[in-house]
Amino acid sequence: MALLEALVIFVVGYVSGTITRWFAGVAAILALLLAILGLAAPGWFLDILDPLFRVYAGNELLFLSGFLFAIAHRERGSD
Repeated sequence: MALLEALVIFVVGYVSGTITRWFAGVAAILALLLAILGLAAPGWFLDILDPLFRVYAGNELLFLSGFLFAIAHRERGSD
């Protein structure tokens, strides 16, 4: 894996973690409602995401590290 590819995967994980941190409550409620209604992830949606899944296959730990860094990130004010 090239350094640029590793960096891009880490950054995408970091951005995903940041977004998850911002919208975690709303995303959890929406996912629960979709699962209850049986509308979670229709087949055509997974077909669209298949090329992305192939890029991240084998790079899950790198993605997860960026994701967790973003969740743990805290803004510090200047006091």
